[in-house]
Amino acid sequence: MALKTLIRKARANQMNSRFYVTTPIYYVNAEPHLGHAYSTVVADVQNRFHRLIGDETFFLTGTDEHGDKIVQAAHKQGLSPKEYTDKISQKFAETWPLLNIHPDRFIRTTDPQHIKTVQMVLQKVYDQGDIEFREYEGLYCFGCERFLIERELVDGKCPDHKVEPTKLKEKNYFFLMSKYQQWLIDHIKANPDFITPERYKNEVLSFLKEPLDDLCISRPVTRLTWGVPLPFDENFVTYVWFDALINYLTGLDYPDGENFSKFWPAANHVIAKDILKPHGIYWPTMLRAIGIEPYKALHVHGYWKIKEEKMSKSLGNIIRPQWLVENFGADATRYCLMREMSFGLDASFSHQSFVTRINADLANDLGNLLSRSTTMLHKFRQGLVPDEKGIKGPQDDLRNYFANLIPKWQELMTDFQMHNALQEVWKALNMANKVIDTTAPWQLAKDESQSDLLDDVMYCLMESLRLSAVLISPVLPDAAEKIIRSMGFEPETEFSPQGLKWGRLGNGTKVEKLPPLFPRIGPSKKDAKDAQKAQKKSKKDKVKDMAEKEGSKDEFITIDDFQKVHLRVAEIVKAEKHPNADRLLKLTVKAPEERTIVAGIAEHFSPDLLVGKKVVIVANLKPVKLRGVTSQGMLLVAKDESGLHLLEVSSDTEPGAKVS
Repeated sequence: MALKTLIRKARANQMNSRFYVTTPIYYVNAEPHLGHAYSTVVADVQNRFHRLIGDETFFLTGTDEHGDKIVQAAHKQGLSPKEYTDKISQKFAETWPLLNIHPDRFIRTTDPQHIKTVQMVLQKVYDQGDIEFREYEGLYCFGCERFLIERELVDGKCPDHKVEPTKLKEKNYFFLMSKYQQWLIDHIKANPDFITPERYKNEVLSFLKEPLDDLCISRPVTRLTWGVPLPFDENFVTYVWFDALINYLTGLDYPDGENFSKFWPAANHVIAKDILKPHGIYWPTMLRAIGIEPYKALHVHGYWKIKEEKMSKSLGNIIRPQWLVENFGADATRYCLMREMSFGLDASFSHQSFVTRINADLANDLGNLLSRSTTMLHKFRQGLVPDEKGIKGPQDDLRNYFANLIPKWQELMTDFQMHNALQEVWKALNMANKVIDTTAPWQLAKDESQSDLLDDVMYCLMESLRLSAVLISPVLPDAAEKIIRSMGFEPETEFSPQGLKWGRLGNGTKVEKLPPLFPRIGPSKKDAKDAQKAQKKSKKDKVKDMAEKEGSKDEFITIDDFQKVHLRVAEIVKAEKHPNADRLLKLTVKAPEERTIVAGIAEHFSPDLLVGKKVVIVANLKPVKLRGVTSQGMLLVAKDESGLHLLEVSSDTEPGAKVS
């Protein structure tokens, strides 16, 4: 076993320089939706990431076009199966460029080359005795287009389609999948990363605890003609899954193509959890029967839900990729998809959650840093990057953070933890914004003796922006390219291993100013109406407001008035969205006792980036219920034209310290 492990590791190291990523080939019984977009963006992000770290890559996607459901969908539209599949497949092909996705190959299972490959594989498996003809009686789900076994049913129904399967008795061809059950169990256990995340590996192993049935791989032409004919019996066509899975080989020109010899078995399949069984059981046993090494890894993600329900054409809650791009733009859509879903878990989609994420992360954090840094560079250094001086100061935090960030980011991206990798980059962006607040370059510029420190601060800010652009380029390719080009670099040189090193900005590098990359998104018409209702005030309040607007000076208070307000330092230990209000965050703070504060800052700050920050609160404000949650204080923020800014204090300050 130890020797096998060493051989496996050696093979993995050899394949590290090559990366083959695939999406499912999407079934064309429906048009592209958010779930399809997520899978394809994940594959594209991974493809870009692996190119960035120096791997040679190949990216495949396409459409699955045979089977009962395609015939039914075509009939409903008054089209032949060929006319229908041409129409829907084209919609998939036209959708991906909208999201800045450009695969190396787009495959269709109706392509003549694919049909030829499927028949070649079928003949090979048949000739070696792994396909048998026999009569079978079982429970057939027309929605799944396969026979189900009793233990798969829930209350006697198909768990996916919620209907009782039909009893069918017919003669068919069967792939002797059970022959390879023990081999598959051993392979999964010996290769912990064969199916990720781990919960899905455990799900497959749990299924394999029961005896594995053989797989029915044919359909009689008396029932279905829209499929790949069996090469050894013209009275049958191929079961859609045995046909579809082979696309991953066809896409590399199996068996003699150069791409097949280069990129197999460095195959990484990206799928949603509803097709785990075909990819986790059928496909590896098919590969074993063909005599091909298994794929490297199967990466399984969860569902996108709308109000806690899975997206479904029948429920009418489908989100189209075109709508996402029209409302948010390609880069912002890609970012929200990667940031809002933890790979492997389900996620809920809402328009407001995307708006909040874009305004807080892209417009505020990234946008403000870019605008502030380049504006100061032009104001204090004529737009030219100065020498790095290596002076001790808050800017050192950036140098040190990036030294640790690069390997951590690479590990997270390799493990398909895109959401966590982005979170680490955003910590760097927030750190850079804090360096600006702490060092106050506008003050340093007034003191000639601080010139070297100002140079070092400006260098660290600009180099942080450059490195951050490289790190976000797999997810935000357009924005990253604009930032890199504004610094005089070409993406081809920077989006590479050499671009991942600190210190590439030279003395005198000219940096151009950029317009806002992500303008803030205002409220929708519905939100605007709700806001108008909320802002209606009594006549007395209106008079008070007018009086405040007419006054140009602050209203004086006495020291006694001020001493009534208890300001304390508080550490945010937990932050989450308010269950009943999109604009509110529910914060748990320690000051030094724990308390809950509800703050109207959800449009400006992501909850996960607030945890650990030390802020200032009004500690003796009378508790009040806000949308059902009791708030025990008030968070202090500053507001200017660019948005809201937290009033933070030194990390050394103890929670509960009084502010006076």
